[in-house]
Amino acid sequence: MPTRNLPSPPSLDHLRKQAKSLLKQVRAGDPAAVALATEFHPVSTLADAQVAIARSYGFPSWPRLVHHLELVERYSRFPHRQEIGGPLHTRGRRIDEFLRLATLHYGQDDPARQVAARALVDNVALSNIYTQVVAGAVDAVRTTLAADPALARREGGPFRWEPLLYLAYSRLEVAPEAPLEIARLLLANGADPNAGYLWQGLPSPFTALTGAFGRGEGDQPPHQCRLELARILLEAGADPNDSQTMYNCGPGCPPPYDDDHLELLLEFGLGQGDGGPWHERMTPAHPTPGQLLEDELVFAASKGLPRRVELMLAQGIDPDARGTEHPIFVGHRAYELAAVSGYDEVAALLRAAGAAPLDDVHELYAAAFRGGPIEADAELAARAVRRNPHLPLVAAVLGRTEALEPLRQLGFDLLMPGRITPLHQAAFSGHLDTVKKLLELGADPDAEDPAYHGTARGWAEHNRQQEVVDYLDRLTD
Repeated sequence: MPTRNLPSPPSLDHLRKQAKSLLKQVRAGDPAAVALATEFHPVSTLADAQVAIARSYGFPSWPRLVHHLELVERYSRFPHRQEIGGPLHTRGRRIDEFLRLATLHYGQDDPARQVAARALVDNVALSNIYTQVVAGAVDAVRTTLAADPALARREGGPFRWEPLLYLAYSRLEVAPEAPLEIARLLLANGADPNAGYLWQGLPSPFTALTGAFGRGEGDQPPHQCRLELARILLEAGADPNDSQTMYNCGPGCPPPYDDDHLELLLEFGLGQGDGGPWHERMTPAHPTPGQLLEDELVFAASKGLPRRVELMLAQGIDPDARGTEHPIFVGHRAYELAAVSGYDEVAALLRAAGAAPLDDVHELYAAAFRGGPIEADAELAARAVRRNPHLPLVAAVLGRTEALEPLRQLGFDLLMPGRITPLHQAAFSGHLDTVKKLLELGADPDAEDPAYHGTARGWAEHNRQQEVVDYLDRLTD
């Protein structure tokens, strides 16, 4: 049984209830509960059940899990939940509204917010250290820090961020050199280059580096001084093993993909060292430096990005490494993903680096992704489905419409009720032909994902896939 991911945000009360439920189910002989206890820890008492629950989430003990939840509570922030547009009859409200409008917070990051922030800037720009850094008021920041250097690390403002985070997540256009000079002033006065927070309790920290590079599932814009600001942070000691940056500029964003962030992070030691303070805090829920490189290799192979594959292989990582095995990629090596998807140049690079050849199951996957024909007996087809029941999600993400019918013939579930479905993934990625084919094969356009209760239309709208949104809207007209 694979280790599970904690919900976001995690709840100690919920985990305690899980342990009590597990104990009750084991005593009743429930097969799934007995299997979990057999895998992780024998259960005869509540303390045993707590150990089993902790280990099922990747933690060696219940106290270690509790400690992790304490850290999550300490560092969690919810900037995306703060509303804008309320009464602005006090100066304090205008200040907070300005900071909410001017910064990236991975919620509804509408560019129109920066226009609204610009309308407030003259009124509030010099109010405090947080507004000063966002407004690019270099002289004011210098004067404020000279009077009280401790402000460089003080959390405040509507998000309870340090000034460096407001600077890194600001998307208000200011004089080009202003953010860089302010960053140097903050760091010279003791700002932490590894400053960050946990977005809604996720274990991958949103650091100042993350803010500088931007992007993500909504393809949020980078900071106007993206690379220059990131270099200043790295030179000041920011750890380059920044897991959220890797996600936001990789699996977590739509194409096009550039490699500037990778080249800079590699220059400063990405994939090396102990992972920095955030890895120390969030282990084992946070990937190691080596796993970050392995995950990037698998992702690059899945998207057919030869330059990224070359960058990762140049670090000496095993071409057959599987990283943290993201659910979409679980059961696949980088070479298998490239070969199955028809990315011949990437596949050749990986084979030349020593990747093992395909076995019979992956040869079958490759035939399916080519659109067939499929030649497999019942035993081979069953093994193919068991090895990776998530393969239709891969086809949906890649927009491989021609693979859907062969996968269905092999016995794969294209509907996946009660979870994120291939239709969600195809809609999010903007693959209209794949959306149409999935609907033809019985996919439910009203099915909701379990985490955010979003339909395929909602996923498409979130990722600004207007063509898919319009098509799904026409179905209900």
